[in-house]
Amino acid sequence: MSTDTNMDMHGDYDVVIAGAGPIGLLLACELRLGGARVLVAERLAEVDETVKAGGINTLTAVALYRRGLLPALTEVQEETANGMKEFLRTQTRGDGTAPPPKSAGHFAGITLRADLLDASDPAFAEVGPPGEVGRFVPQAPLERLLGRRAAELGVEVRRQVELTGFDTDEEGVTVHLTRTDDSAPQSVRTGWLVGCDGGRSLVRKLAGVPFPGTAPEITGYQAIADLTGTEGLRNGWNATDAGMYTYGPMPGRIVSIEFDGPPADRQSPLTTEELQASVRRVTGVDVTVHKLHTATRFTDNCRQAETYRSGRVLLAGDAAHVHSPFGGQGLNLGVGDAMNLGWKLALVVSGRAPAELLDTYTAERHPIGAWVLDWTRAQIAVMRPDAHARALRGVISDLAGTVDGTTYFVRRISGAWQHYDLPGAHPLTGRSAPDLELADGTRLGDHLHTGRALLLDLTDDPELRARAAGYEGVVDVLTTTCPQHPELAGLLVRPDGITAWAADPDGTKDDPADALRLWFGAPLGA
Repeated sequence: MSTDTNMDMHGDYDVVIAGAGPIGLLLACELRLGGARVLVAERLAEVDETVKAGGINTLTAVALYRRGLLPALTEVQEETANGMKEFLRTQTRGDGTAPPPKSAGHFAGITLRADLLDASDPAFAEVGPPGEVGRFVPQAPLERLLGRRAAELGVEVRRQVELTGFDTDEEGVTVHLTRTDDSAPQSVRTGWLVGCDGGRSLVRKLAGVPFPGTAPEITGYQAIADLTGTEGLRNGWNATDAGMYTYGPMPGRIVSIEFDGPPADRQSPLTTEELQASVRRVTGVDVTVHKLHTATRFTDNCRQAETYRSGRVLLAGDAAHVHSPFGGQGLNLGVGDAMNLGWKLALVVSGRAPAELLDTYTAERHPIGAWVLDWTRAQIAVMRPDAHARALRGVISDLAGTVDGTTYFVRRISGAWQHYDLPGAHPLTGRSAPDLELADGTRLGDHLHTGRALLLDLTDDPELRARAAGYEGVVDVLTTTCPQHPELAGLLVRPDGITAWAADPDGTKDDPADALRLWFGAPLGA
């Protein structure tokens, strides 16, 4: 990954991405796998270490596993888990009560007990090895991991360079860039521009994409800090008369939430005094904040772009949708955007698919984003400190304390429920492909590292394999068997891991040629 910040950029790029956060970097990696020439412009000099998302969900872990990143994710999780163990060792329970049960996540600060999760639920079936990874993969280490991956793939990243404007025409986009320490602007020419530049996205604003939603009603603080006087704090999420707070599970981590409207100024640095005052109001404990290592304010501003594409300009991640961080859905939602958009845009850039393919990006991702916004709004409604909300919280807590309730919430949080409305009658169509264990000992995910689609022939059918003629370099073909699933004759898996076509040995089969043409254009030579 080049981090050269000199601005003599005279070459052309297929895609320019504004923003080198985890979504921008992952999208750049996906585009490079598809052969696109990519430039990523990032105003920050280094990875932002501000405490943000604390983990990833199952669907995100699966996506990264399919690119061969599971060992790196496991290392990050182990390092984070060690920090959590150190924190827990420092906590004494003088009241004689047992430590809390292992958590499977939370909804509105209501802990979901892992021992109540029905792991046999079909939604969790055949996730494969990444099923054990994710909850403790924080955003900053993930961003560094993706930065290394981008470097391996030859992505050009220019730090301390920010987008200041752009002009579009029928042939492409002229992007105006400026060094953060130099007022002299420079321009580069690209075919496509993608805004991964956060909730205040300049790309979205300049593209004129409406961003409707609901106004914020909370001010939240999240920090890693040096604290004393914490003996009266309870670990985990806690509801009080003044709001909500959580303490841990990392040393010095504190979150305080007040329902008194958004902060008057989100841009000014958060001080120890401001954080300390909020923590004391919410917890009722005289905690003293001595030093901030990383700290941020947040709100529940909840908005979504009306479309994720405006001509040659596209949006992904927080540039396309913002919401409260409860439940950790934002990072995961953005990863889904990048996985969905990357291969499609690469195909369009290569000329293998028409630009209309990009319209399926909004069609598929917008409904998922709308659901996440409502999921976070529901949590705000349950977290309010008023009597009606606390009564509702009691009902939700009772439901969450059952096997069915816990399984429902975890299924939603994991992303396992997500699917796209794709043509085809098979129940797997439109869903994340199961991580099938194949006869040679490999798994389906092992064959998706290249970022290409996969046509899996499970019955040694030469007619099926013939359908892939003309898609060389775009669709890989694998003939094998899957002893555990004799009911499957074949699968066509898109580069993002979504099943585009499936068939049973004796059932009525949709023609895979239709799915191949829909997603990957006409075969060469046709």
